[in-house]
Amino acid sequence: MKALVLKAHGEIDQVALEEVETPKPKRGEVLVNIKAAALNHLDLWVVQGMPGLKLQFPHVLGADGSGVVAQVGEGVTRVKRGDPVMINPGLSCGTCEYCEMGEHSLCPKFSILGEHVPGTFAEYVAVPETNVLALPKASSYEEAAASSLVFLTAWRMLVTRGRIKPSETILIHGIGGGVSVACMQIALAAGLRAIVTSSSTDKVERAMGLGAHFGINYKLKDVAKEVRELTNGQGVDAVVDSVGEQTWGTSLKCLKRGGRLVTCGATTGGNPPADINRIFWNQISIIGSTMGSMSEFREFVRFMGIKKIRPIIHRFYSLEEGTTALEDLKNQRQFGKIVLNIG
Repeated sequence: MKALVLKAHGEIDQVALEEVETPKPKRGEVLVNIKAAALNHLDLWVVQGMPGLKLQFPHVLGADGSGVVAQVGEGVTRVKRGDPVMINPGLSCGTCEYCEMGEHSLCPKFSILGEHVPGTFAEYVAVPETNVLALPKASSYEEAAASSLVFLTAWRMLVTRGRIKPSETILIHGIGGGVSVACMQIALAAGLRAIVTSSSTDKVERAMGLGAHFGINYKLKDVAKEVRELTNGQGVDAVVDSVGEQTWGTSLKCLKRGGRLVTCGATTGGNPPADINRIFWNQISIIGSTMGSMSEFREFVRFMGIKKIRPIIHRFYSLEEGTTALEDLKNQRQFGKIVLNIG
């Protein structure tokens, strides 16, 4: 089969389209003929290499995907050959205390397609049957592929961990990225007032065109000062921060007393000044969040259907154009998701 593979850690020039062996589904697994796959910043981290990540090269990239079940392994009962499905990229053991509690992303053996095991930038991928969900009737393969990782991450961040409430005000950094746009869409659909930031005035304007109440270009204005003015000096109820060192101090300054800072990543570095005095004096909650559970996967798909939310897709590429797609992602040219058409 054709696959977009990483030959060695480094830059995007280490990624190439190659012929690799088609995987065979093991017991409890299904083989999915991928029709569409979506890029995430995670793909760039895998290319560069991360501490503790040991891969067997060539390694197939890609976490998000959707397609048709081509083959089922022994013991599979939930799906059959020919079923259109979307894939939950989070893999867990299913037997530990966390999995038994339904907290799959806390599993000690938790892993992600394309990061720890071969991924979805290929014609076929083998995954546990528990990781596939019937393709929503109103969704295309491209939309389903563009939803999985970012909306699952955003749902857990906001709903499960952040406990957002209607009428609250939320600040979302780095609008334009997949997770930040998904957070904005969920927050707006849930009745929150959303403030977004970006270094691009065009991205701020696009977000406001989609319903964001306020937008701030952080290269032109002081975000903390603007947020205080927009909230009558109170600050926001919650901040979504996946940027890290660059925005952490600002995030803390923007929160009201008793506010929550929810983080799922640190693209600019993971060791910002702690500002502990502000945290304890204002009784701020710092909340970490990673991916989500199987039940949360079903919940966000149901929510998207009820609220008629569609993922924002920036552009489509073919699998053969995969390296160009990765370059676009690296250079932050996108607003929303970049999708590969494979099938």
